[in-house]
Parts: sequence; C-alpha cells; structure tokens
Amino acid sequence: MNPLRFGILGAARIAPAALVKPARGAPEVTVAAVAARDEKKASAFARQHNIPRVLDSYDALVNDSEIDAIYNPLPNSLHHEWTLKALRAGKHVLCEKPLASNAREAEEMTRVAEETGRVLMEAFHYRYHPLARRVEEIIASGEIGALRELQAEFFIPLFLRPRDIRFQYDLAGGAVMDTGCYCINLLRWLARSEPQILSARARKISPQVDRLMFAEMLFANGVRAKMGCSLAAFPPLKIFARVRGERGSVEILNPFIPHVYFRGLTVITPQGKRRETVSTEPTYNFQLRAFLAATRGENTNITDGRDGVKNMRVIDALYEKAGMKIRGRA
Repeated sequence: MNPLRFGILGAARIAPAALVKPARGAPEVTVAAVAARDEKKASAFARQHNIPRVLDSYDALVNDSEIDAIYNPLPNSLHHEWTLKALRAGKHVLCEKPLASNAREAEEMTRVAEETGRVLMEAFHYRYHPLARRVEEIIASGEIGALRELQAEFFIPLFLRPRDIRFQYDLAGGAVMDTGCYCINLLRWLARSEPQILSARARKISPQVDRLMFAEMLFANGVRAKMGCSLAAFPPLKIFARVRGERGSVEILNPFIPHVYFRGLTVITPQGKRRETVSTEPTYNFQLRAFLAATRGENTNITDGRDGVKNMRVIDALYEKAGMKIRGRA
C-alpha cells in the first residue's frame, strides 16, 4: 500500500515526539508537510525534522491533495474548527487531547467524521501501550476480583505564568483540560462505565481556570473513583493509578507516559505481592500503528470520537460541579 501521508497543523512542541519520530520507524507512514501561522517557524521546524514541504496556511494544508491525514496539536480551542475542516476535506484526523473544548463541539466533530467516513482519533497514546493492555488483562482475569475503587493522579509541577496558553480560558485551558483529561479517560476505561461527579474542588489561577482539581465520582456500575490533577508548582510530580478489587489491587507508577520513566506495575493479592514490567517502547509508536490500522479498516478499537464525546461530557460536568464555566462557552 502507499504510505499514509501526514500533514501537521502548527509547529507544536509535542509534534516531534507524537508523530515525527514514530513515523521514522513506520515505513507505511510519512510526514509530508507542515503549516504554521508563522511561516518562518514552520520552515525552521521542517528543516529540523526533514519535512519536505511547508505550506503557507492551515487551509492550504487541510485541502492539499497530497495529504491523507492531519495531525492536530493546536491549542484546545482550535481542535474543533480545524478538525472539522480536515474531515470535510476528506482527511483522517489524529487530534490531540482533549478532543474539543466541550462535549457539544466533540459531538459535531464525531458526527462529521461518521458522515465523511474518515477516522477521528483522540490522541490518548497511553491506551495503545502494552502497559494498558496488561492492566486490562489482570482485571479481566478476575485475579483481583470485581472492581470496587479506582484512583488516578496526574500532577506536573510547572512554574507557569498566568498568560501561558494552558491557563487561558479562551484557549480552553486548565489543569483538567491538560492532565485531568487523562485521568478521566483512564477511570472511564477501567470502570467500563460512565460516572456521576459527586464532588469537585478547584484551585484557580484565574476565576474560570483551574491550576489544580480534585474530584470524586460514582460510576453507574457502582465503582467509586478519585482523581487529582494539576499544572501547579505544588504538589510535586506524581503520575499514578490504583485499581482496587474485592480480592486485591493493582498499582501503576506512571500509567500515562511509561516510556519516560517506568517502575513497573504492582499486583497485590492475599497470595502476596509481585512486580511486573512491560515494554518501554514509546506510547506514541503504538498509537501511530493503531491509527494507521484504523485508516485501513483493520482496527476499530480506538479512542474515537464517540469515546471523546463521553470524556468531554465528564469534563463539562466536572467544571460545572466545581462552580466554573464549561470551556468554549461565553
């Protein structure tokens, strides 16, 4: 088959790790072009990463006949607009998380993807890694019994200025939108159910933007969950998940970016405690393979638009429970 030809919207810092480097190890994929609002920045990015073409606008990129798929790592508030344009131009889209600013936008993106028959994947790369699959296998085996409680935490100690794009309400910023969306996705995936938000408590950097959020949830199947996320100087770095069942538990240090640092997962049952390790190959490599397979009709088990809608509904509900406005609403 001909290689899947990607175009990148913007010269985002995440793009080399998320797409450019994985594509070098995948002969079925090529990064063919990039476009940025600053043409000098796009040209420098292209030279650095050996991308053959630089286009002068986002519109030119999404409408280019020599592009098959678009990677959208733009600020959260631009995911909706440019993903829709790409889908309507006949392109598959790998969109960075969170899928949209809110559930209403995600619903429209999903509807257009289904109408056009294009793949829309939300870039929750951790879900395609062997670590995630191993946790899923342990739960399915019944070794720890029926699920009872879940916990997910993603704290990044950043000394960000208030004007950083991750703290701008009009760009759909906030800790939940950056790190908390991972926690919500993980909890929903493990619970195999959708939650009710019991409580949500935010610490804010501005009236409508959270730098830290804690929440408690109750899933429809009775599983309880806690989550915490931050983009604040404190608490310190912590990326952790715990799964508790009737007869045991699983603890995962760094479930979201295990290729950066990973100390294995720990299974605790009445029979004792054991450590397991898995591949430390980058999560992004597995994500790209899954996306490629989906574009060829070989894989439908992806973090698609419908899953993204459900994740955004929880995010919207969490903000409302915390007494804050949904992102993307005036």
